[in-house]
Amino acid sequence: MSSPDELLRIEGVRKTFPGVVALDSVDFDLRSGEVHVLLGENGAGKSTLIKMLSGAYRPDSGRIFAQGREVRIHGAQDAERLGIATIYQEFNLVPDLTVAENIFLGRQPRRFGMIDRRRMEADAEVLLRRVGLHVSPKARIRELGIARLQMVEIAKALSLDARVLIMDEPTAVLTSEEVDKLFRIVRQLRADGVGVVFITHHLEEIAALGDRVTVLRDGRSIDQVPASTPEAELVQLMVGRSIEQQYPRERPEAGSPLLAVRGLTRNGVFHDISFEVRAGEVVGLAGLVGAGRTEVARAVFGADPYDGGTVDVLGERLAKHDVTAAMGAGIGLVPEDRKGQGLVLDASVQENLGLVTLRSASRSGLVDLKGQRVAAARIAEQLGVRMAGLGQHVRTLSGGNQQKVVIGKWLLADTRVLILDEPTRGIDVGAKVEIYQLINELTASGHAVLMISSDLPEVLGMSDRVLVMSQGRIAGELAAHEASQDAVMALAVSAPPTTSSPASPATTEESRRGH
Repeated sequence: MSSPDELLRIEGVRKTFPGVVALDSVDFDLRSGEVHVLLGENGAGKSTLIKMLSGAYRPDSGRIFAQGREVRIHGAQDAERLGIATIYQEFNLVPDLTVAENIFLGRQPRRFGMIDRRRMEADAEVLLRRVGLHVSPKARIRELGIARLQMVEIAKALSLDARVLIMDEPTAVLTSEEVDKLFRIVRQLRADGVGVVFITHHLEEIAALGDRVTVLRDGRSIDQVPASTPEAELVQLMVGRSIEQQYPRERPEAGSPLLAVRGLTRNGVFHDISFEVRAGEVVGLAGLVGAGRTEVARAVFGADPYDGGTVDVLGERLAKHDVTAAMGAGIGLVPEDRKGQGLVLDASVQENLGLVTLRSASRSGLVDLKGQRVAAARIAEQLGVRMAGLGQHVRTLSGGNQQKVVIGKWLLADTRVLILDEPTRGIDVGAKVEIYQLINELTASGHAVLMISSDLPEVLGMSDRVLVMSQGRIAGELAAHEASQDAVMALAVSAPPTTSSPASPATTEESRRGH
C-alpha cells in the first residue's frame, strides 16, 4: 500500500542483458521531500535502475508506480511527463549552445511562430537564481566549469517541473566548496517537496545529506536502512563482507630512482618541478584543483609539451612531448578521464587490454591475436575483471572494472613507472581496495607509482611520500609519518616558494617540511 507522500515505487523489477542479470527482484520507493541514497558497488545495478526510471531501459518484469498509479516508462518523454528528471555523470548539454538554449532545448517558448529569446532568457534567469548560479543565460556552455554545468543541469530539471530528481555521482568531480553549495541546493529542493534519488560512492556524504539508503548488491536490493547507519555497516551490506583496512598500504623498502624529473616548466602552467620516484615507492601528488598536478603528469608522460626541464627514466633522458618514447622507456599513464582518454569504449575488453602491446605483438604487420587473447585472459583473471567474456564491450562494464582494464593494459606492457591520475574516482569502496592491492603488488615487484588524487585520505593512506603542489609549483614534501590532512592543506593553500622545488629524499629536512 503506498503512502500519500510516495512519489515512486518499484516492485520486483528484473532486467537482463545477454549473459548478465543486471537487476533481480529489486524493490525501491521514494517519498516527497526526501533524499533517498542508492548505494552499491560498481556493477550492483544502480545505473540500470536509474536508466529504467528515465526511460532508457524497460524492465523485463516487475512494476513501476508513480504517485500510486502503475506506469510504463517507454522513453525520456514519458519520464518527463511523470516529473522524473535525471542528471547523469556525463552531462547531457550541447557545448555550443547558450545556457538558456540548453535549459529549454526542444521546449523553447515561441511567439508568432518564432523562438521568443527574451522570454526564454528571462525564464532561465529565474531558474539560475533558484539554484544559486550567477552566470548569464547567454553564456555558452563550453565556457563553464564542471560545477556550473552541474547547476545548469539542475536548472534544466527544475524547468521540467520535476518532482523526482535523480542525481548520479553529482559530487565526483567537485571541490569541497562546490559540494557544500550543491548540498544546500539539494536541501532546498527537499524542503520544496522534491524527491531526490542520490547516488554516491562517498560514504561520508550519506549521513550529511540522506534520509534513507537502499543498498544494491549483485543486482538485488539487499536492505533499506536509515542514512545514519554507520559506514562500516553500509560497507558490509554493499560488499557482503567487512573491509577491515580501507588503505592496505604495504611499504617495501625503496630502491634506486626509476623516474627523475628536474626543473620541469611549462610557462603559465607549472614551474620548476623536480622530484624522484624510486623502485617500490608510491609518491602522492596532492594539491587543490587547478594546482597543475594533471598537467605535470601529462608532460612527464609526453602527452603535453613543456618549455624547460628534463625527464629521465633509469638515467636515460626522454625526448620532449613524445608519448612513444615515454612508453618505450616504461612509463604508463592511467588518465583522470578513463572513458575519454584511457579506453576505446566500443572495443572489447581484449582489444583494450592489448592497446599498449599491439605493436610488440605484431610480426610483419600481422597481430598475434592468439597470443594477445591468452595474455588478456591472464591479466583479466589476475585483476578480477567482472565481465561476460573478453569480447564484451568495455562501455558496458562498471566503472571499477573499466579502471582495472585501463591499469591492466599497462601491466601487460610491464610498465616500470605507472602514473595514476585519480585512480579511484567514481569507484565503490570494494573496488577501491582491489585497486590499492594492485598498487601494493606493483611496488612489491619493484615498480614505482606516482599517484595524483583529490581524495586526501587516499593520498595519506597509500603514499610513502607526498608532494604538495600550489599554484603550479611544489610547495613542499612530506614523508608518510609526518603527513596529515592539516599539513597537506597548509601547503596546498600556501604561496609556493620561488626557489627550486624539492627534488628527492636527498633534499633538506626544511624543504621536505615545506618551510
